[in-house]
Amino acid sequence: MLLSANSLSLSYNGHNVVEGFNLSIAPKTIVGLIGPNGSGKTTILRALAGLMEPRAGTALVQGHHAARLNKQIRARKIGWVPQQESAAWPLTVSEVVRLGRAPHRGWLMPFTKDDLDIVECALARADLLELKHRPVNKLSGGEFQRVLIARVLAQEPEALLLDEPTASLDVHHQVQVLDLVRGLVNEKGLSVVMAIHDLNLAARYCDQLVLLHNGRQVSVGTPEEVLTAENLRAVFHVEAKLYRDPWGAWAVSMRQNNPLRIPTSPDVGVC
Repeated sequence: MLLSANSLSLSYNGHNVVEGFNLSIAPKTIVGLIGPNGSGKTTILRALAGLMEPRAGTALVQGHHAARLNKQIRARKIGWVPQQESAAWPLTVSEVVRLGRAPHRGWLMPFTKDDLDIVECALARADLLELKHRPVNKLSGGEFQRVLIARVLAQEPEALLLDEPTASLDVHHQVQVLDLVRGLVNEKGLSVVMAIHDLNLAARYCDQLVLLHNGRQVSVGTPEEVLTAENLRAVFHVEAKLYRDPWGAWAVSMRQNNPLRIPTSPDVGVC
């Protein structure tokens, strides 16, 4: 297994966030971390990316502690896409994506033709060719998110860690990015772990789901095994049904446990 977590417990400033998390991520697999806000999804991804030391247990990259692995070696293995990253410098889109080649060539080595071809391919796959000369601080949030996706594609890692990769994207680019991830998994045998809020996208694209609540695993398995009415009622407090859509993909229909009633009395205003 390229990535694994064993009895992983994580904390921020003495506050326990994740307790006893276990997972082995096989090649050619997309694992989705789902759960309410504050359930520990991003924290788990940061530990797997080697960005924080566990309080207990281990986060491993090919058997090595992720946080203690040489940064350049780790960057060749793992591509990390945060949910938010500031565009601190007025680099162009192409220049930012070129940074993805740093683990393979160092910071001062000139770009080879292969490097430039890989960058151009990453730009094309993220639908950024028309924007490649634009400064990234002039982009919309969704456009900048696609730049981060392209940068990690140029990095050519063996595993991708994606924190809400579709959060700021319109519907077209949500499908485009996740179709791209699915294609890379199938073509290159990548391992992917992503935190994702949209349960329909999670059901459609993920091979395995981990349902989290208050920092603990509630359920692990296929979408059919995890997205049960009982699980979603317990964690999200909604009534839900998993079904196959007209294209044969899994989808989730939801409503509140106790739907709100609009007041009909003339003495009560509608808010």
